[in-house]
Amino acid sequence: MESQPSALPPSAPRAVLFDAYGTLFDVYSVALLAEQLFPGQGQRLAVLWRDKQIEYTRLVTTCNDGAHYRPFWELTRAALVFAIKSIAAKDLSTLGNGQFDAQVDQLMNQYRHLSAFPENRDVLTALKARGVVTGILSNGDPAMLGIALRSSGLDGLLDHVISVDPVRRYKTHPDAYALGPRTTGVKAAQTVFVSANAWDALAATWFGYRTLWVNRNGQPFEELGTPPTRTGTGLRDVLAFFPD
Repeated sequence: MESQPSALPPSAPRAVLFDAYGTLFDVYSVALLAEQLFPGQGQRLAVLWRDKQIEYTRLVTTCNDGAHYRPFWELTRAALVFAIKSIAAKDLSTLGNGQFDAQVDQLMNQYRHLSAFPENRDVLTALKARGVVTGILSNGDPAMLGIALRSSGLDGLLDHVISVDPVRRYKTHPDAYALGPRTTGVKAAQTVFVSANAWDALAATWFGYRTLWVNRNGQPFEELGTPPTRTGTGLRDVLAFFPD
């Protein structure tokens, strides 16, 4: 007989939403391929790529009320091209356009299939056993998220996969966070938002979510006076919101 989800305590949250990039999927796992293509520059390229990607999401969201919105995949590619041009300028002088485009395509394909953090499956399974509504709330566009979930084997473990693409506003815009309650039917105050990005955890807290900041690298939190509900070192820490 199939086991039934356990009843949640009255004070426990009813839903958990996860950020995708950086939280479920390791955005810096592209550094290995980047190092092969640009020896000695792989990790630096991966970091600049990510920083520029997030900068572009903020730029197109805040300028002209979102009139310059472009899907996350396009911004990710633009950020990669910028990062390569910034870091590997000397190498580019010896490359033809075809070789440069091929390297960009290789790295973008790697981004489609980012490494997933090893605890993902166990945590999602544990939440499902507790009867918790689960989902992703991500800047990623639907096609990107679908490929990432299928390649990591997580596509059957989430109730909702929510992309900001329909509202054409990236996090940290409140319209992006509002997609969570609108989709799940669970109020923000009864939902845990989980992110490894401190800025994301902060903005979600401001929006009204309960929050878990997954601080894998021992970094300080944002110095703006509002802490997350909880801080942990891995995804398993979300289970502390659901005491046995």
